[in-house]
Amino acid sequence: MSTTKLREDAMTIFRAGLAAVDPKTAVRRALSRDGEMLSCAGESYNLADFKDVVVIGAGKAGAPMAAAVEEILDGWLTTGVVNVKYGHLDKLKTIRIIEAGHPLPDQAGVRGAREIVQLAELAGEKVLLICLISGGGSALLPLPVGGVTLEEKQALTEKLLACGASINEINAVRKHISQVKGGQLARLASPATLITLILSDVIGDPLDVIASGPTAPDSSTFADVYEILQRYQIWDGLADSIRQRIQAGRDGEIADTPDSSDPAFFRTLNVVVANNRQAMTAAVEKAKDLGYNALMLSSCIEGETREVARVHAAIAREIVDSGNPLAPPACVISGGETTVTLRGDGKGGRNQEFVLAAALDIAGLQNVVILSAGTDGTDGPTDAAGAICDGETCERAGLAGLEPVRHLENNDAYPLFKQLGHLIVTGPTNTNVMDLRIILAGDDG
Repeated sequence: MSTTKLREDAMTIFRAGLAAVDPKTAVRRALSRDGEMLSCAGESYNLADFKDVVVIGAGKAGAPMAAAVEEILDGWLTTGVVNVKYGHLDKLKTIRIIEAGHPLPDQAGVRGAREIVQLAELAGEKVLLICLISGGGSALLPLPVGGVTLEEKQALTEKLLACGASINEINAVRKHISQVKGGQLARLASPATLITLILSDVIGDPLDVIASGPTAPDSSTFADVYEILQRYQIWDGLADSIRQRIQAGRDGEIADTPDSSDPAFFRTLNVVVANNRQAMTAAVEKAKDLGYNALMLSSCIEGETREVARVHAAIAREIVDSGNPLAPPACVISGGETTVTLRGDGKGGRNQEFVLAAALDIAGLQNVVILSAGTDGTDGPTDAAGAICDGETCERAGLAGLEPVRHLENNDAYPLFKQLGHLIVTGPTNTNVMDLRIILAGDDG
C-alpha cells in the first residue's frame, strides 16, 4: 500500500469525523418542533406559554448552531446575540453574530458579552432562553469582574496557555474572575426557562468546564484556583487586582460561583449535542469502509503532546512488527486534547508538534502515516488544523535543509511542515470537539 494512498485515506477518515459533528446536524438531533411544541432531550416546552424566545451564546460553532435553531423555531424566535471567533460565520435572519477574539479575548468579545448579559437579565419568567455553547466559548464570552481589566485577563490567559495547564485548570481560573462563567449566566437569567445546547470540546464532557460552564453548576472554588496558580508558579506574576480577588474569595469575603443547589438551575436544561467520541466513532466506521481493521483507542487522551506522540508512534511500530493490537491494514483513532509546554519561540500548535514528535519516532518505518488535527480547523496561532507525516518525513526534511529535532525543541513545527507541504489546512470548520489523531499502517500489498 503506497504512502500516497495512506495519506489520502487518512484525510478521508478525518473528514468523516468532522462531518459527524457538524453543528447544524447536532442541533437538529437534539432539538425539534411539532407545531407549538418544542422537544429537547426528552423534555417538552409549549412555545405558546412564552412571551419571547431569545437565543444567546458563545463559541466557534455558534453561527451554524444558531442557523439550525432559526430553522427549527421559524416564526417563534424574537431576537438573539451569539459571539463567535472571527471568520466563523453563517447566514442568519434574526440572531445577530458578533465576531470576537480567540484564544485571547478582546474588546469585541466584551461588547458582545455585555449584550448577552443584558438579554439574560431582561428575561423574565415568560421567556424561553436558548443558549448555544461550543469550544472557544470561554474566551469568546469575556466579562471580567469589576476591578479586573481585559488586559489583565489577557495576560493571565497567556500565562496559563504557556505553562501547560489543562483546559479544566484554565477554565477554573477564568470562572473566578468573570461575571458570567461558572453558572453565573444562568443566575443572571433566572427565573427564565433556559435550554443550553453544547458542543463539547472537553474530555468527558463536564458541563462546568465546557466554555467555563456559564449555565452549569460549578464544582471549582477560589481555593482550587489559588492552588493551580501556585502549582504552575504564575501567582506572583499576576496583576494585583486578580490576586486580591482570589485571596478575598479564599478568605470568604466574596461568594463563590453557584453550585447545584442554587435556584438558578431549577429551570435549566444542559444538553451535550456533539462530542469527540461521536467524531471518533464516525472516523472508525469510515476506516472500516475503506478496508482497514479499525480501533477506537480513547477519547480521553491528554497530557504533554510530545509524550503522547511517542506512545502513538510506539503503537504504530507494534502494529508493523507484530500485528498487535491490529493486523495491517490497520487504523487506530484517538481523541482528546493534549497540552504543550512552551520551551521555544517558534510557530506551531499542539497537533503540529504531535506530528513532528511522532515523525522522529517513526523515522524509517514503511507503510505508516500519522495525522493529528483540530476539529475546529485551527491549531494554535496558525492557519493550519494540524499536520500529517510518514516514515520518510524526517529524511525529506533533512534533504530540504531542515532539522526536525531543532524545530521540535523550538516549538517550531509549522514552518517545517509548510515547506514539506504536510500541513492540513481546512479553514474554519465551524465545529469544535477537540482533536482527532489517526494512525494508519498499510499492508505490503
